[in-house]
Amino acid sequence: MDYSQFWALKQEIGLLLVFLLVFLYDTFMPRKSLKGTAWVSIAAFLVFTVIGFFDCNTCNITSAFAGMYVTSPVIAAIKNILNVGVLIVLLQSVKWTSTEEISVRRGEFYELLFVTLFGMYLMISSRHFLLFIIGLESASLPLAAMVAFDKKRYESHEAAIKYILTAVVSSAVFMLGLSFVYGLTGSLYFSEIYGVLSSQSSMMLVLALAFVMAGIGFKLSLVPFHLWTADVYQGAPTNVTSYLSVISKGAAAFAFLVILVQAFGQVYSQVWEWMLYALIILTITIGNLFAMRQRNMKRFLAFSSVSQAGYIMLGIIGMNATGMASLMYYVLVYVFSNLAAFGVIGAIENNTGLVSMDDYKGLYKTNPRLSVAMMLAMFSLAGIPPFAGFFSKFFIFTSAIQQGSIAIYILVLIALINTIISLYYYLLVVKAMFISQDDCKVGTFRSSCPERLALWVTVGGILLLGIASPVYNYLLTISEGTVMAFMY
Repeated sequence: MDYSQFWALKQEIGLLLVFLLVFLYDTFMPRKSLKGTAWVSIAAFLVFTVIGFFDCNTCNITSAFAGMYVTSPVIAAIKNILNVGVLIVLLQSVKWTSTEEISVRRGEFYELLFVTLFGMYLMISSRHFLLFIIGLESASLPLAAMVAFDKKRYESHEAAIKYILTAVVSSAVFMLGLSFVYGLTGSLYFSEIYGVLSSQSSMMLVLALAFVMAGIGFKLSLVPFHLWTADVYQGAPTNVTSYLSVISKGAAAFAFLVILVQAFGQVYSQVWEWMLYALIILTITIGNLFAMRQRNMKRFLAFSSVSQAGYIMLGIIGMNATGMASLMYYVLVYVFSNLAAFGVIGAIENNTGLVSMDDYKGLYKTNPRLSVAMMLAMFSLAGIPPFAGFFSKFFIFTSAIQQGSIAIYILVLIALINTIISLYYYLLVVKAMFISQDDCKVGTFRSSCPERLALWVTVGGILLLGIASPVYNYLLTISEGTVMAFMY
């Protein structure tokens, strides 16, 4: 066996080293020193993330283990984007993991988080469905434990049961689709499936692909596979919810792109084009309509994330360098915007226990800085210029219409109309904070240092990504250089 091929897994091995460091620290250090577990995790992961950014520029297109695993500058950049989001979540979690109820098992929280991220890495780099399933289950099962992490809250238990049951069913549906794919092609390699399907056109293929898309649709919260989302987001601890809404969704989007393009790209126009159009329209529209009705902030952002998943899927339609760059840029902006919103929600919940939109009325009078941070997050998620969310939507729409068909123009038009609709419910939060004359139920308080640092990072990302064109240009450059190898 050629052990040098393990060098292709530099990011996975680095993440495992971070996991081992946290595990050993949590296991063998004296009890008094365990208060530093959070900062050891953050410091180790920060070093790992910084090294990943430097290594991204020197990364080459490399395959390992008989082509089951592939890495490239694009894939390294995708993993680095996820790392940025995880680092912010770690900062936001410090105060929560230091509470009396959670501190006794805070090490397990960080260890489970790193295991799920490792599974997402495998999903993104896999070029064989066996490795993909290993990554999928490694990412899904620890998440169920994270959702149930608040052991004394009934809602957390209920959310975990709903999540694990839905995850099990979706995995079963996904593997049923794979069994059909294997029966049609005789292989689980993406490249071999791609080649065989050029001469295939049958109802069995349509059914197989429908099952595969349903399985991945669960991870992305695409309609109609989204029914678990609001209940799980509401019941899970807020820091776990933010991780689910951003990191898990971003990894699933990239994995979805790899599967659809690499394995089923030959039958795009015949089989999965119209499936994808229908999923995008339903996801954006239904997510918007249900978000309007929510008063709980976590459920509100749950349906907002369902709608955002539809926009993310527009990047897959491009199937070119522009589409890949737009998808990466959109997820990067979504990381900063959504985590800024969850950072404010988490800070308020940690200090007051309040999570209702009605509790935010008059928030600017008592906590002006948190109000401004939430306002910027809402403006970015809504796509209001000059914030980063406007440019991310602009680029994703531009990449989609490059296909040039009438159907694409209609699809983008529907997405634009839904963007206008989304302004209504995002501005409801802003109205409650700044315009409402009610006395605010949230008293004046000072957030913890890690929470403030995380908010500064997210707000800085929202503002800078809106004006820093080199970020998108860099993503476009590496996509143009490696996207064909990444996709085919």
